[in-house]
Amino acid sequence: MRILMSSHYFSSHQGGVELVADHLYRQFTAHGNLVRWMAGDATPAPETIGQSEPDALPIFNFVESRIGLPFPIPTLRALRKISRGVREADIVLLHDCLYFHNIAAFLLARMHRVPVAVIQHTRLAPFRNPLLNLLMSASTAVFTRPMLARADRVVFISETTHAFFEDVGFLSEPGVIFNGVDADLYRPAADGERNALRLHFELPPDIPVVLFVGRFVEKKGLAAMREMVEMRPDWLWAFAGWGPLDPSNWNLPNVHVFSGLRGSSIASLYRACDALVLPSWGEGFPLVIQEALASALPVICSAETLEADPALSSVVHGAPVFPGDGRRTALGFVAALDEILFSAHSTDAGRNFALSRYSWSRAAERYLAILTQLCPTPLSVSPAVTPEGC
Repeated sequence: MRILMSSHYFSSHQGGVELVADHLYRQFTAHGNLVRWMAGDATPAPETIGQSEPDALPIFNFVESRIGLPFPIPTLRALRKISRGVREADIVLLHDCLYFHNIAAFLLARMHRVPVAVIQHTRLAPFRNPLLNLLMSASTAVFTRPMLARADRVVFISETTHAFFEDVGFLSEPGVIFNGVDADLYRPAADGERNALRLHFELPPDIPVVLFVGRFVEKKGLAAMREMVEMRPDWLWAFAGWGPLDPSNWNLPNVHVFSGLRGSSIASLYRACDALVLPSWGEGFPLVIQEALASALPVICSAETLEADPALSSVVHGAPVFPGDGRRTALGFVAALDEILFSAHSTDAGRNFALSRYSWSRAAERYLAILTQLCPTPLSVSPAVTPEGC
């Protein structure tokens, strides 16, 4: 089966949506399907796998460059490539709606009567800039909601996102499929490994090291992170990511920034640290939470993010996030960190939870069951997999 999958960027861009798309690109191919993965050419495309291949779309990326908002704008050449790709596909699979080339792919698929499935990762998140808030609210009303209403099938990656769009008049009942985690890559530190990794990453061996993983942008809670760093100068704060709000520019001695880590290198950094914090808001279900749990790392995220999977509250600590009030947010997170770092606790529960609940192979099989139902020609999928319960 020929699947045209479209996301805003490739996985080398290192965002959560792109990493999910990368896993599905590989899983779908492993099941014997031909996948053309279209995404903006801001960063390098992945390798070709068998008959599946990436298709880099020429884009303008000045919006992200200037304000940190990932919003690629396709060129005319990109639109021609999308048109050809849609006509050659048996089904179109879109990662989120609010990107111009995904909107184009959706409209072309409707025109050519190609089935469309949407994986909706995100929901409308508030910004401090009122003009940006107005623009995003209008775009969600004009594009996202109508596309979700007219897609042949919609899947949400979290209960939070599902609840946000629950009033949409879907063509068929939407589902929720949680993302998976690579439990072999993201694992606990072996005996003596943490000290060796701290030496490797030039982290101090004898004080708490708190980790943040994500883009350095407003909605990830960078203002609150800076307040935390200043509140606890006796801790080391490790930041893995990139973006316009770069903590390197804070010029604080207890901040280490790591850019360009991916795969085994970012997994190693998890094992070198004592806890993960993520004071973000307006998220779907950030992959970093699952990765940290699989690495046996305590996790503190926003109470809102915990709603992505209600079962998370048994293994993840939630703290309130107050957008626009970094200090108030930081106070709650630092209090939770004090409790976690200086009291006896087991991290085995978090890893066991992640292994039992989040699986890329199971997620891919459930997606393929849905695509099988939509396509006129059966996909390559195990007979045991059915769309029920998706």
